[in-house]
Amino acid sequence: MQFARLLLSSILLTIPSLLAEASDVSAAKGEWSFVRNGTTGITASQVILVSPTLILMLDRVLGDPLQINGHQAWVELWNLETNTGFALNAITNTFCASGAFISNGTMVSVGGQAVEFPPNVTVPPDADGRMGIRIFEPCNDPSGLDCTLFEDPATLHLAAYRWYPSSLRIFDGSLMILGGTHEQTPFYNTDPENTFEFFPPKDNGQTRFSPFLARTVPTNLFPRAFALPDGKIFVVANNQSIIYDIEAQTETVLPSLPNSVHVTNPKDGTATLLPLSPPNYIPEVLVCGGSNTSDSTPSEDLSSQDPASDQCTRITLTPEGIEKGWIVEKMPEGRMMPEMVLMPNGQVLIINGAGTGYAAYDSVNDTIGNSNADHPVFTPVLYDPDSPLGNRFTKEGLPTTNIPRLYHSGLTLTPSGNIFIAGSNPNPGVVENGTFNTEFQVEFLNPPFMSRERPSLRGIPEQIDFNQTFTFGIDIPEGLSTNDVKVALMDMGYSSHAFHSSSRLVFMDGELSDDKKLLTVAAPPNNRVYPPGPELLNAAYIFVTVDDVTSTGTRVMVGNGRAPPVEDQGVPLA
Repeated sequence: MQFARLLLSSILLTIPSLLAEASDVSAAKGEWSFVRNGTTGITASQVILVSPTLILMLDRVLGDPLQINGHQAWVELWNLETNTGFALNAITNTFCASGAFISNGTMVSVGGQAVEFPPNVTVPPDADGRMGIRIFEPCNDPSGLDCTLFEDPATLHLAAYRWYPSSLRIFDGSLMILGGTHEQTPFYNTDPENTFEFFPPKDNGQTRFSPFLARTVPTNLFPRAFALPDGKIFVVANNQSIIYDIEAQTETVLPSLPNSVHVTNPKDGTATLLPLSPPNYIPEVLVCGGSNTSDSTPSEDLSSQDPASDQCTRITLTPEGIEKGWIVEKMPEGRMMPEMVLMPNGQVLIINGAGTGYAAYDSVNDTIGNSNADHPVFTPVLYDPDSPLGNRFTKEGLPTTNIPRLYHSGLTLTPSGNIFIAGSNPNPGVVENGTFNTEFQVEFLNPPFMSRERPSLRGIPEQIDFNQTFTFGIDIPEGLSTNDVKVALMDMGYSSHAFHSSSRLVFMDGELSDDKKLLTVAAPPNNRVYPPGPELLNAAYIFVTVDDVTSTGTRVMVGNGRAPPVEDQGVPLA
């Protein structure tokens, strides 16, 4: 068994090494390509785009090389123009936290781990992060040198301990925080926080008990949640799902995932809300990967060689769609800890992860070094939601990397239209000479349009109101068919533990002028279709795709930009 594993690993590592050498050639030909550019100073286990030029990354206090104020840093700001990073000061431990933007331009990071002691340090620089709230205020400095992270744990904190929580921006522009655990867990969630809460606080700062979270223990860390266009919240954890009505405080039970596949930590699959389109903005959710091993199996009886699930399931969240239930599809291969990225043309990129094993580390009976997972999946796959069932996945033209991206990886779509990829550390600290090392190399996955002449946008308003029509200039390269024009309004989301919380794509109706120089666009009808977000940070970008060639993204403010909770804006859906 061990010889076979070593032989298979050798083959898997050799093939991507050979293919990676062709990356630059592929880019020159206008094909998908991986390009390495830069080295982070921390493990990018959490990633969020905070401006057109800046990415915020967060990790933990356990040996990363980046320094600040005479001690290790665990927060880094990455400059996309220079492909270099620098440290930001934090107070509490951000390990395994979550976050999102709220409506007034503030990026909020929530939760984290208790105090850790780095090697050879008797007094750690970090404070307990389990109730942590960290504020990244709007920062218009393109270099990021004037940007700061604000914390005041004594006065600004959550209502409950939350390590491994999820979060998302909701219809009133505030943050909903879901689940988590209280203490260090060996693998399963054995000390759960089965509640929801909000920032700014609702309910006089009290938490809301969730029967759903209680029911989905012990495999329910980082529940996958999405704001639906009616303001309700879809949540999937373990192999179960609900719709939560924030205003009525009710949970509606949905069908369980087929074939007993579990999709949340430590059996991480991934999920996304598929693009919403006018006029009805019918929501559909896609859930992929994970594991179908039983939650009753102790972690020491699980194996790093247990196959990951290749199952994807999709549900339409209408009464008819819910009655029909989950529709099963199959990825080209199984994936544990994959991540999904919405692309501006409406396709979904599925990337990273392992072919076998589980999330976390040092838990199963045959770890690979420290990793609970093995057989990294080096080649991404594209999913086309509009193709017929059975023909939605393709790997054609997708490149292969040779950098394993396993536990504690992060990525995001950038305003340029490519994918920033960093991190991976399935270890209890920094490992340099193991099977799966702590990864500091940065890669970009460039779509084919990156090396082509692209549509350019002019005069997009800095702020758009809901249910508003607005016009801006567009220059379309010769040879592109104007019969296929897509206008996307996007939130890139917050990447943490194989999930992009608050990630969203809303298509907007657009009409070209007769001379093809102007594009008139209808904004989303209300703040429930697109939760309100600021221009000063990253909560909304407009991309235009013409004949499958995508422009760069232009940042806009959607709604009035006021602090949450904001009133309903625009007009209700019919």
